[in-house]
Amino acid sequence: MSEAAKLKRASYHLYTFTVSKLISTFGSSVYAFGISLYVLALTGSAASFAINLISSILPRTILAPLAGYAADNYSKKKLIIISQLGGVLSVGGLLAYSMIAGLSLPAIYAATALVSIFSMFNGVTFSASIANLIDPDRIQKAMGFNQSAVSLAAIGGPVIGGALFGFVAMNVFLVIEIAAYLIALALEMTMNFRLYSNVEAKTAEQPKPSVIQGMKEGIAYLKDNRVIMVIVTTAVGLNFFFSALMIGLPFIAIQQLKVESVHFGVIEAMIAVGMLAGSIYFSVRKEVKFPLLFSKRAILVMSVLLAALGVPLILEFSYNVNVAYLIILMLAFGASNVCVNTPIGVMMQKDVAEEYRGRVFGILESMAMAMMPLGYLLFGLLYDVVPAEYVVWGSSLCLVILTGYMIRTSVIKAAYPELGHAPENMVIQKQ
Repeated sequence: MSEAAKLKRASYHLYTFTVSKLISTFGSSVYAFGISLYVLALTGSAASFAINLISSILPRTILAPLAGYAADNYSKKKLIIISQLGGVLSVGGLLAYSMIAGLSLPAIYAATALVSIFSMFNGVTFSASIANLIDPDRIQKAMGFNQSAVSLAAIGGPVIGGALFGFVAMNVFLVIEIAAYLIALALEMTMNFRLYSNVEAKTAEQPKPSVIQGMKEGIAYLKDNRVIMVIVTTAVGLNFFFSALMIGLPFIAIQQLKVESVHFGVIEAMIAVGMLAGSIYFSVRKEVKFPLLFSKRAILVMSVLLAALGVPLILEFSYNVNVAYLIILMLAFGASNVCVNTPIGVMMQKDVAEEYRGRVFGILESMAMAMMPLGYLLFGLLYDVVPAEYVVWGSSLCLVILTGYMIRTSVIKAAYPELGHAPENMVIQKQ
């Protein structure tokens, strides 16, 4: 295939991938919102809601490395199609069960776990495939488009779900999810997942490493690549400490500042709006020259924003000022989140060897997901016994220390030898 033809095909992938992600994520967002409200309405129990959340998180944490192994050793296109079909069948099975026997909590938990597993296989495989689908010069644009699609779905899904809930049967939410998955499947079947691949396709006759051996190879690859290991470790720490914000935001806003639920909904939505704005910015700007350094600064900005969450607790603002302050804070948080993730995502697409990309992303997914329930549990307990402002300030300080240590000057120089001995504050002019 000529270079011009490959670029044309890559352009098709760029927009098809974005539309597919938008539709499938939107369907999942509407479904997740509806099923969460249904569980709460059915039981009135926070514990039942938590079990449904665990049913989503736990399988992803355990099986993500396996998904990475599969992405590295089997056809990515087949994995994408099978995982999307698995999601359709899981939700379709719940729909059929509800029509026969009515919805029950065990059926919802089982469907949630299955949908989570298939979604995780789809997500890890897609993450390992972006550099195969898109030409190197437009990977940042692809990452920006992808994040824009996720942000739009995060904004629109709860809005549509909230509008529908109470007016339509729960089965309508299931039908929306199935339709979204089927449309995404139809689009993904047209994509060439080997367009920019540098690795020969593995046939059924070729020997493949065992799952355990494949996992060991992935871990060994991480250990041998200092910069990639730093990125993975920092991402895990970032996920853990920002659990303080995810737990603290509703606690501080609703319990301590007495923000009304309708205003809190706007505050939470601003995170997705900020992420959308950041994603659009990265989809049109030139590629970041020193992504690790750029992301380090963005993490430090996020640390300051986390600490700023405690300010309304020590300064007596009026109600309207509190709401406006939190709206601006969450908007900035969402934008800075994208400033951390997008440059690092582009760097990993380009720097991780193709034959290990699935396992690296699988390990990252597993470790990051494992930190979420641990962080939720720890900070949930801390907010009950320690003043909230001290929790967010302590978390912010820990994150600054972690970032300063993990992405220290020697790591920056290892990632970018061309910087030599230039101080970090001199580099900003080059970006």
